[in-house]
Amino acid sequence: MNVKRIVARTSREAMRQLRDALGPDAVILSNRAVEGGVEVLALPAEDIAAMAPPVVDEPVVSLSHRATMREMPPETEPEPEVTIKRRLIERVAVPTEDSAQLAQSVVGELRGEIKAMQARLESQLADLAWRDLPGRDPAGASVMRDMLAAGFSATLAREMLETLPKGDAEQAQVWMRNTLMKRLNVMQSETDMLDGGGVFALMGPTGAGKTTTTAKLAARFVVRHGADKLALLTTDSYRIGGHEQLRIYGKILGVTVHAVRDAADLRLALSELRSKHTVLIDTVGMSQRDQAVAEQVEMLFQAGKQIKRLLLLNATSHGDTLNEVVQAYQTRGLDGCILSKVDEAASLGPALDCAIRHELNVHYLATGQRVPEDLHLANRQYLIHRAFKTRTLSSPWQLDDSELAFAMSGVQSIQRESAVALG
Repeated sequence: MNVKRIVARTSREAMRQLRDALGPDAVILSNRAVEGGVEVLALPAEDIAAMAPPVVDEPVVSLSHRATMREMPPETEPEPEVTIKRRLIERVAVPTEDSAQLAQSVVGELRGEIKAMQARLESQLADLAWRDLPGRDPAGASVMRDMLAAGFSATLAREMLETLPKGDAEQAQVWMRNTLMKRLNVMQSETDMLDGGGVFALMGPTGAGKTTTTAKLAARFVVRHGADKLALLTTDSYRIGGHEQLRIYGKILGVTVHAVRDAADLRLALSELRSKHTVLIDTVGMSQRDQAVAEQVEMLFQAGKQIKRLLLLNATSHGDTLNEVVQAYQTRGLDGCILSKVDEAASLGPALDCAIRHELNVHYLATGQRVPEDLHLANRQYLIHRAFKTRTLSSPWQLDDSELAFAMSGVQSIQRESAVALG
């Protein structure tokens, strides 16, 4: 065995020398006071392992080691015992960085709970208000029910209720339709478009009917001014047969068709066609959620010439979809819109609602595939009449008074909860 003897002035110094010589795992065999200090005898851990197999469960401390630890006099006085109660008092009384963060977290949780309670209370109050609406305001309930059944948004319906004058249900219906007609902007005469001339770009998502509508407008112009004063451009290089379809229409009308790929091609083409009275551009169709929509809008904006942008709104689409389409394509502004597939739409409410809320000027209505017969100038009275005419009591979307209250309070509740989550 390799027993190590260490003599030092104090126990602390002896332990330090022991760790330096034999490592922290050394085993103390004995220690005693000698003249001038303390004597410690110890063995390395390797020697102890060779003498006996190691114990896995718990480390074994020798009796001599325990005795040594008891016999070593403390060089410093132990700290006074501090109770749990005293520690808690000191933690609360003395502010620290951790306690400040904890306080902020608690305050944040309390604010969130208060907002959630407020939202639930407002939702319950809104539910009571809407449930009481038919009895309290039959005219307002009639307006709300008919607008929702016709496909108009709850947002527009609430705006209408805020300014609804007093009167019976029949008077409220007349007021509602007249107000919608006033708020709906339409092109009064196509003279401004066909006779005024300029560059027009038809934009919209895939399947909205841009190419067919372009051909319809081209045919109406040719009838009025002749083919030599018109030119057709297309940016549709993605869709198979898209360019060829417009070229066929152009061949029938006797109008040249040019294809462009980017802003440079567009500027060059418009420069070469500056002598034309009117230029119609058929743009590529893509999803309103495609990032390329912004690139296409920017290409038209940077063409170097004022291009009037007309958005094709598919009348068969859901209101939320139409709203996304407008938001995606109006980044650089829109000069108007054309309602397509009007003949296929069960209700014109969603499309008209979108045009009213976004203040879009409705130019034409596309009602079929025939060129140029199925293109008509927009008419306010017809559009509003058509929107409410298609409503039937047998529709699965028809709401009764109790369902109306539930739906409206639910919409407001969702909006408030979303605001709480975002804020």
